[in-house]
Amino acid sequence: MNGNENLLQRTFQRVLGQWRDITAGASDDSAPLGPDLAGRDADRVRKQMRACLEGLGGEVSARARAAGLGRAYMSLTAEGRARFLRILGTEFDTDRQAITAAAVGLDELDDWGGRKRRERQLRAALEPPRLRLLTQFNALPDGVKFLVDMRATLLDLAAGDEVFADLEADLKSLLSSWFDVGFLELRQITWDTPAAIIEKLIEYEAVHEISDWDEMKSRLGVDRRCYAYFHPRMPDEPLIFVEVALTAGIADNIQSLLAPRDRRDVAGVADTAIFYSISNCQRGLDGIGFGGFLIKRVVDQLAAEMKRLEAYATLSPIPGFRAWLERYLAETPDELLTRGERRALAVFHGNGESDAERLAALLVRPGWHAEAGLAKALAAPLARLCAHYLAREKRRSGRALDPVAHFHLSNGARMERVNWLADTSPKGLAQSAGLMMNYLYDADEIPGNHEAYTGAGEIPASSRFRALLR
Repeated sequence: MNGNENLLQRTFQRVLGQWRDITAGASDDSAPLGPDLAGRDADRVRKQMRACLEGLGGEVSARARAAGLGRAYMSLTAEGRARFLRILGTEFDTDRQAITAAAVGLDELDDWGGRKRRERQLRAALEPPRLRLLTQFNALPDGVKFLVDMRATLLDLAAGDEVFADLEADLKSLLSSWFDVGFLELRQITWDTPAAIIEKLIEYEAVHEISDWDEMKSRLGVDRRCYAYFHPRMPDEPLIFVEVALTAGIADNIQSLLAPRDRRDVAGVADTAIFYSISNCQRGLDGIGFGGFLIKRVVDQLAAEMKRLEAYATLSPIPGFRAWLERYLAETPDELLTRGERRALAVFHGNGESDAERLAALLVRPGWHAEAGLAKALAAPLARLCAHYLAREKRRSGRALDPVAHFHLSNGARMERVNWLADTSPKGLAQSAGLMMNYLYDADEIPGNHEAYTGAGEIPASSRFRALLR
């Protein structure tokens, strides 16, 4: 069981305890369900769902029924939860006949009042009953977190299954309205933040693993900042967090940036804020974007707090580069190297192969990055290929193929610099052959960069980066 699964199980245990008190005295059948929700147990769940929708007995009874249904869901195995969600998705969907009846003849209605009444009927018919049922969980303690985790399960089930995909879309719509950025609270995380929240950041860190509490303390040091978004209904659950290093100049190596040392001297002369890790904490909120808002809020906060800061940049991974490069080398064998590069690499690998074969063979050579001569010979061609990947390889939508590039360009950054052997960890070598990227956030350029990229698919870039594309 990984860290996130541990946190999920602990959340379920806490919620079960809270909801047990709410369901006390409820008249519903309280015999435990079989964990796989087979046979008659599925019929019992259907009955519970219908009871929740009927809303009999007032608010207290309604809360008790919703809590009982939620507790039933949390008691199930993965197979049982899938059956629970399929019942919810198929048997509590929209009434197709009601939709058709409300829509028939709508365009022919001349009476304004009659047309508005028919439109209201159509809107009501288009709302599936399961939405009302899901909304009932919102009123329960930790009910929002329960729904976020339910969507995480649906995201894993939805691929290729229309029932789960439709239910996931309904739940995403609800969560999107509840998690509007205007409702969120930005908090700075410090060593004085409650340990339970800091522990969650250690578990949720998705870019550069935090190995222990000492390393976490280093990342909250005098020259570091960490900020997270929280929702009022999930006050102890970070939604997304960003880690920032205060540096003298734009950082170009993650191992150096993260190395433990006394940084009090750096904190006093720092002129640059480096965003080096952004991690989403809640899988169930995927696709409900906070990251761009988070960066802009943090830039504003740092600018107000530290007047000497002159630049805001990232030191970002390039997660798709190595996989793309392997495909590209297989499809484009020749004319990848200059004559000088070809001669330099021939020292390390024979002359008979194509450019692509030579590069592919050298990149699978154990410890290639630690051979100074070889690393020097590979630097220029790989930086050039990486720049091509970042700026010219596009999705069908015309946006950057690399997900991190797409994220920062969408938020108004520009491509600043490709950094050679900037991450020599096993993960960094496997994902990007050790390269990392600086994206620069210039407050005056952000709106224009955003419009250029999202509107016309243009890639804002520095002259130094563009030189690699020639």
